[in-house]
Amino acid sequence: MKSTFSGWRYLWKSPDIRRKLLITLGLLGLFRLAANIPAPGVNPEALRAFSESASSQGTFLGFLDLLSGGTVSRFSVLAMGVYPYITAQIILQLLTPIIPALKERMQDDPREGRKWMEKWTYLLPVPMAALSAIGQINIINALAPQPLIEFGLSGSALLPSITVLLSMTAGTMFAIWLGELISEYGIRGQGLSLIIFAGIVSQMPNSFKIIIADPQNRVFLLVVTVVIMVATIFAIVFVQAGRRNVPVMYPGRRVGNRMSMPVKGTLPLMVNMAGMIPLIFASALLQFPAIVSSYFQQSDTEWIQNFAISIQTFFTPTGINSWGYWLTYFLMVVIFAFFYTDVLFAQQNYGENLKKAGAQIPGVNRGPATQKYLTRVQRRITFPGAFFLGLIAIMPFLIQLLIPAFRGNSGIFLVTSAGLLIVVGVVRDTFSNIDAELKMHGYQDSLLVR
Repeated sequence: MKSTFSGWRYLWKSPDIRRKLLITLGLLGLFRLAANIPAPGVNPEALRAFSESASSQGTFLGFLDLLSGGTVSRFSVLAMGVYPYITAQIILQLLTPIIPALKERMQDDPREGRKWMEKWTYLLPVPMAALSAIGQINIINALAPQPLIEFGLSGSALLPSITVLLSMTAGTMFAIWLGELISEYGIRGQGLSLIIFAGIVSQMPNSFKIIIADPQNRVFLLVVTVVIMVATIFAIVFVQAGRRNVPVMYPGRRVGNRMSMPVKGTLPLMVNMAGMIPLIFASALLQFPAIVSSYFQQSDTEWIQNFAISIQTFFTPTGINSWGYWLTYFLMVVIFAFFYTDVLFAQQNYGENLKKAGAQIPGVNRGPATQKYLTRVQRRITFPGAFFLGLIAIMPFLIQLLIPAFRGNSGIFLVTSAGLLIVVGVVRDTFSNIDAELKMHGYQDSLLVR
């Protein structure tokens, strides 16, 4: 009789792994505790009214609230989460191959180039967080039943406004610091992802609470939600695990006086190489026009004020009539998935690396010809992955369009689209890292025979 015992049964027995798990859970708990601290100067009654009406404000605030772990509806000091840092990181990654000076810096001295990149990845989020805080405050004050805070950069509101901007910017940097601590002392390399994961998962009970609160469609909504969640998880795992194995011939090795035969291998190319980055970056870019337009809504010129209001209305979806926003979102996700994959793939430089290893794709010349061939294959298999990401991005809109019962409860399906993609990706990466830690400590899967 055969039975399989996994190394995961030793998860709690390894002192080092147990310590990392406890540190990770403790820091995540500290993050969730800080997420409930409101920004200074907020009107408690207005905040309570805004929290109760946040679920009815449409998918814009629902999306922000989901990705921030409910901190937007609470107007917390962590309302922006770690997204200014992620956006800054993506921008620098995209600018590096485009700007010749940055490209030369990275190629001439990769070590110093990485240090420069890390330095600006920490500095750039500070002004980005401050600007995002200004726009977010203006948007929330405009959408809330009554202004949550007296905000303005002149007059008596100057000092309270500076205080709330400093506290929200500091909250973002605090969340980034917690993520870095998790990556260094907890689960390696998963800090920021787990910060986002904790925020999204914390909103799931509230999503099901919305379903249960509907007395007429409770059973129908619950069944459909579970079915779509299971189907979406299956589709996400299937696409994320999708590979195109390109055949590669590796040269034989000399063993003593004998030369071994060439070895056949494969080079796996991912269907969705960009992961969840296109969703995050596209949503951040779509928030930018609404944030900028909020600065001009108090203008003395009527046409400027009306134009700013129309821009914010377009980029603040509130239902099935906001098809222009969702179409723009879909196109941006698809286009950015192709663009980001191209940038990442070019940085890998498979053609030169295979040439240095003496390997060759059958029928393709080494060097630039190999890189060109692999780029063409990667772009072809990226299309279904990019299209899938686009569908995931606009799933809340599609669900409302196809199932009228969800039109008043659109927020519950945010978890099954962009949020669920992030959750599944983080869970898979975290499990892989923990499994690698177990194997590194000698707790490998074993097959015992009784």
